[in-house]
Amino acid sequence: MTDATRTYLDNNASAPLRDSARAAMVAAMDVTGNPSSVHAEGRRARAIVEKAREQVAALVGAKPSEVVFTSGATEANNAVMDAGWKAICVSAIEHDSLLAPARACGAKVIALSASQDGVVDLGSVQEALSHAAQGGARALLSVMMVNNETGVIQPVAEAADLARSLGVALHVDAVQGVGRLPVDFASLGADTLTISAHKLGGPRGVGALVIRDGVNLPALVKGGGQERRRRGGTENVVGIAGFGAAAAEVARDVEAMKRASALRDQLEASVMSLTPDAVIIGRNAPRIGNTSCIAVPGKQAETLVIRMDMEGVAISAGAACTSGKVGANTVITAMGLPESVARSAVRVSLGAETSETDIAAFLAAWQKVAGGAALAA
Repeated sequence: MTDATRTYLDNNASAPLRDSARAAMVAAMDVTGNPSSVHAEGRRARAIVEKAREQVAALVGAKPSEVVFTSGATEANNAVMDAGWKAICVSAIEHDSLLAPARACGAKVIALSASQDGVVDLGSVQEALSHAAQGGARALLSVMMVNNETGVIQPVAEAADLARSLGVALHVDAVQGVGRLPVDFASLGADTLTISAHKLGGPRGVGALVIRDGVNLPALVKGGGQERRRRGGTENVVGIAGFGAAAAEVARDVEAMKRASALRDQLEASVMSLTPDAVIIGRNAPRIGNTSCIAVPGKQAETLVIRMDMEGVAISAGAACTSGKVGANTVITAMGLPESVARSAVRVSLGAETSETDIAAFLAAWQKVAGGAALAA
């Protein structure tokens, strides 16, 4: 339940739990059996897991057999990066749950460049893939569907064509894209794809790795036959139930996302009026409709976030896993934008329930916090 006295605009970090997900989780709590047991109680638990698998698969256009439940997208991304590649092609605008394991796994990491609008450069992709595929090396290209901080949509389909032409595997972090863009894994051309439940209004601590049939990856967790021997350990039946219920509702959010896009545009226009020096990052690139990354050079992002929080408005200074760290935003820096922009960038992310009242509350707080004298840099 959200606090009625506050305005929550940090949906890219975590969306509010849907009523349907909460209800599915409560019902699952009353199911006693282990989903690997063959008795009636176990079969009831197994039915919950398999229903959710079908719901998640339907959301992304995959087969249920291709969906592996995990503890979240971070685990899934780590598993893909650590799958024995000789070379990994990845840009510095990717989420750290990809970058950190890619750099640590022993593979040769080939950097992709991105434009100042935050779009991965396809020329850079083609050049990197040519190097990665030399000698038939087992290579991976990783391109996120939507950047979590800027909302910029990445050229995944074009990257997939390039990867296929050179026999390079493709991984897509679709965490911020699912529910905001149509996703069809069957036609996308990716070998693997990751999703997180709590970005969709499901519970925290559960996600999925979608693995195309025929693609062989090492088991994510060894020591059990669960998830078709791809991830050992008893399934999180309660979390999976909530994930499935949220996934079943997401397809009906298309109109809500259109409304969020109009509200986001209204917010940005008003921000530019209140703070003419502000920079809307990625404004000239295709973006999902709920995300605005705003920088006010000369002001410090962390200070803006704290001051807005004191005014009752929740926004962020980057990805939730790194926003507590003071310094320049690494994604914005990787886009080649000045440090003054990278140090002042904040993210505002709307949800299906965001209203005009929420936008008005944000703007009132923004005028008070950012519209006056410059904050300490």
